[in-house]
Amino acid sequence: MTSPTAALAAATDRVLATARALPAADWTGPSLCAGWTRAHVLAHLALNAESLAGVLRGIREGAPVTMYSSDRARGQDITELATAAPQVVLERLVSGCAALTEVIDVAAGLAPGSTFERTPGGRLMPADAVPHLRLREVEIHHADLDAGYGPADWPPTTAMAFLHDDAARYDGPGFHVVATDEPARWAFGSPAADAATVSGPLGALAWWATGREAAPVVSSTTGTLPRLEGR
Repeated sequence: MTSPTAALAAATDRVLATARALPAADWTGPSLCAGWTRAHVLAHLALNAESLAGVLRGIREGAPVTMYSSDRARGQDITELATAAPQVVLERLVSGCAALTEVIDVAAGLAPGSTFERTPGGRLMPADAVPHLRLREVEIHHADLDAGYGPADWPPTTAMAFLHDDAARYDGPGFHVVATDEPARWAFGSPAADAATVSGPLGALAWWATGREAAPVVSSTTGTLPRLEGR
């Protein structure tokens, strides 16, 4: 099985290739993230890489830092960088990814349950899972660019890992999820044997489970897809 670090390296290469090939005029076009242009998405990915690199560097040096100084500052930084020239955003994305690559192995040496603060006094994040957390950011937002790469392009192991994540954190009425192109199924919540079953291709299921709009190929035995609000 591909390790999260190896999967992240490959996913990073793919999103950088997309960003480099994106015509300048397309950077201001809408992404699939409401209210964000493609430049906003790529700015977020750049700043997220820098922030995670800072977290791991701080842990390595024995001087822990938070990922962001505040949610407001995070939003302002994304907005500011998104207004820069595409080449500037691209350079930040490349350098941010390189900085994270330099320290990503720090996560592998951490004890399970190691954490860091997302913001001062805020939510605790699993430090040993940084490669997987970043993989989600890269793959999901690469698809959000709506620039020729989508959930159907996610490696099957990655899509399965995302579905595992989202099934584990789901706390609503139970239902089953079954992939039509892979021998895989998940239980969301605690479904009864006769609970609704949602089915579709693996990538489309994983995309929908993140809270994105479902593709027409995703269906439910009840005729109505369960609500996955706030995911």
